[in-house]
Amino acid sequence: MNIHQLVTMANDISTFFDSEVGAAEAPKSVASHIARFWDPRMREQIISHAAAGGEGLKPSALDAVRSLPPPPSRNTSRV
Repeated sequence: MNIHQLVTMANDISTFFDSEVGAAEAPKSVASHIARFWDPRMREQIISHAAAGGEGLKPSALDAVRSLPPPPSRNTSRV
């Protein structure tokens, strides 16, 4: 997926939770939402983007993404 779309999605989620639970609690809620509903490949992309500086991410979205554990590794080798 295009990283710009992922940034937009993360920011939209962040905007929602900023208004629902406040800026202090929003990162936890955003991280929970992303962990529960985003495909591991999407999480991997947004985590890499945040690690590279997180350009375009709102502060609460950036904090949320930085708190996410890395997605499970994809082992493509077969026995």
